[in-house]
Amino acid sequence: MTQARPTTPDALSILAQPGTPIVAELAVAFAVCVTKWATRRRTRLALSRLEPWQLSDVGLTPEQADTEASRVFWRV
Repeated sequence: MTQARPTTPDALSILAQPGTPIVAELAVAFAVCVTKWATRRRTRLALSRLEPWQLSDVGLTPEQADTEASRVFWRV
């Protein structure tokens, strides 16, 4: 699996220029939203698979991990 490079505000600054098609702005906003959702889903799934000793290493209790892992991906 490859990791996407984080997009800096400078990389997206081209969309703020006058004359940028609204469709381009909407497409980028949609892609950002879907990427955030996918990341949340993937990390919450991984969190649900951690052993109690691993959760302890990251400072979480099993109850906290279960609460977070059970949240739907579109919720922050």
